[in-house]
Amino acid sequence: MTWNLDVDPDVCIGSGVCAALASDRFTLDGVLARPVTSSVEPDETLLDAADTCPAMAITVSERGAVIGPRPWS
Repeated sequence: MTWNLDVDPDVCIGSGVCAALASDRFTLDGVLARPVTSSVEPDETLLDAADTCPAMAITVSERGAVIGPRPWS
């Protein structure tokens, strides 16, 4: 099983929160963040990055279903 990471460049504000939480999975490319690779092994830290992104620019999906950011209960 793998997860897919996406950072929407039209929404990203380049805060760097994702890169700070998961520097091996996200990088700042100029002023915007991007995933180092789009296909990754499942890791709770990636969901944390999606949840804490101030712009809500990160999407984590599994088999086409969005699993992050997680809805707040």
